Amino acid sequence: MITEYHFPTPIYIKDIPNAEQLNKHLKDHIIRWSQNDSGERKTNAGGWHSKTDMNRKEEYKPLTRELFIMQEEIFKKELLSQQPVLGNMWANINYPGCYNRPHLHPNSLFSGVYYITAPKDSGNLMVYDPRSGVQMAMPNRKKGECPPELWREVHYAPIAGRCIMFPSWLWHEVKPNESNQTRISVSFNFLQRDATNVKELKR
Repeated sequence: MITEYHFPTPIYIKDIPNAEQLNKHLKDHIIRWSQNDSGERKTNAGGWHSKTDMNRKEEYKPLTRELFIMQEEIFKKELLSQQPVLGNMWANINYPGCYNRPHLHPNSLFSGVYYITAPKDSGNLMVYDPRSGVQMAMPNRKKGECPPELWREVHYAPIAGRCIMFPSWLWHEVKPNESNQTRISVSFNFLQRDATNVKELKR
């Protein structure tokens, strides 16, 4: 018997090298920013969500450079002919008990999160099977014996210095921060643009 699996959903994970110094730099700037800006309400239930123009601020260029390196690797892997463009980027501060509701990112190609501080039990990233039909009738399977390609959801514990990217159409959420410490992360959206039409520098 031949078994084929189709319609895969890629999720890319990369640990940024020497992230400790980068994370200290980012944390200091984000904390100061949050102290002088009331932030925005998006999918966040509690916590602080910055404005989405973070990618245009000079102090966050060290992170945007790392994101472009990872995104260019993804574009090559997926044989995309266009250049990646960082559409927007924002900081998230999740205090104890705070979380992010299920959502996706319209009008983007790849979205992701980079973890700056990630205490234990500070809220997993949950991603869900994008096929709506599977919610209707899924067979019961023995716990622990289901292969990854048949999972209906996947969870990722936050790790400082780790970046996770996924297609922007993928439903996801962030579970409540059950620790007694603050978790800080940065989220972002990548677009694609025809290289012949890109006039400004992408970094």
